[in-house]
Amino acid sequence: MDILEKLFARAKANKKRIVLPESFEERTMRAADILLRDGLAEVVLIGSRDALLAQAGEWGLENIAKATIFDPATDPKREVYVELLYELRKNKGMTIEEANKKVDDPLYLAALMVKNGDADGEVAGAQNATSNVLRPALQIIKMKKGISVVSGAFLMITPTHYGDDGMLLFADCAVTPNPDAKQLAEIAIVSAATAQGLAGMMPRVAMLSFSTHGSAKNESADKMIEATRIARELAPELVIDGELQLDAAIVPKVAAQKAPNSPLRGTANVLVFPNLDAGNIGYKLTQRMSGAVALGPILQGMAAPVNDLSRGCSVEDIVKMVVITSDQARH
Repeated sequence: MDILEKLFARAKANKKRIVLPESFEERTMRAADILLRDGLAEVVLIGSRDALLAQAGEWGLENIAKATIFDPATDPKREVYVELLYELRKNKGMTIEEANKKVDDPLYLAALMVKNGDADGEVAGAQNATSNVLRPALQIIKMKKGISVVSGAFLMITPTHYGDDGMLLFADCAVTPNPDAKQLAEIAIVSAATAQGLAGMMPRVAMLSFSTHGSAKNESADKMIEATRIARELAPELVIDGELQLDAAIVPKVAAQKAPNSPLRGTANVLVFPNLDAGNIGYKLTQRMSGAVALGPILQGMAAPVNDLSRGCSVEDIVKMVVITSDQARH
């Protein structure tokens, strides 16, 4: 059974409530129909029930009626969300009137549902930019304790023997342009947790650079050395090393030559890139040139699961991301 089959099986066995705030977007609604048909999640949609069901009828979708549908125009629980948002943001100057207006925004309402325990996670981004998805999530759901940075990981399933039989986790490939050493240490720690929780991998983390163990002197390499030191201090149980060139991180023969004292011994399965340029280029290069499957971006660091989609996503992409979000909600 491959990783996707395992994720789908776990989703069916332990259904989570996932809110899809872009409820009238066609790909989102088609994904919701599949999720409900196949019993992969308890889907929460936002909008008028009559309007949603009418739209579903036009597209021939037969399962949307099984969703939990919240209509902010008529549901009395709206006031609970208005009050919650006001309490969370009043110290930032938000008035009750402003909170009332914000609750009309499905992205704010979805984040409030997660915060209030009425949904286990959120998936959005088919028609909204990442910044629009993350802004309410950061204001309302906020970060995990001890984490100060959001990052985006990709689970890479490659036709190679690297990592765990071709499976590796890459981060940060989607969110933070130029993380500092402390942020990189946090990214390493949450990425290790993602690899273990989502894919069952025993994480072996490489902090990547163009330098291996001091072979070059540069601010970027120094940053990865410092990030490794901080990560070891914050998570002493973590198997981590850096700075390492990619080949020294994943090829045992090269590691034996370039980094003979590395605890990774060329078997890293979690790769942390020095900046977003490297991470984004790295995952796309791997995907396009090796035919790898790239699952993500999986957002890391939030206090509850929130995941962002590409605006070019397919229906299948949304289904997979809901399944991944459901799995994150188990932990």
